[in-house]
Amino acid sequence: MTLTLNGELLEVVDDSNAHDLIVQLGYENQRIALEINEAIIPKSKHTEFALNAGDKIEIIKAVGGG
Repeated sequence: MTLTLNGELLEVVDDSNAHDLIVQLGYENQRIALEINEAIIPKSKHTEFALNAGDKIEIIKAVGGG
């Protein structure tokens, strides 16, 4: 299925969830913020949050420093 990730089209396997997407992108065990269709999805919900064709996803990676 096709999603929009940070403004660009991305193909993922049907029946993917938010955690599957994070693993596919290499963001597992990193500090990120995940927004799907303008709603923040907490990390505790990633494995149960099903993705749907056409979802608009924004991923922001946290950067430390001062």
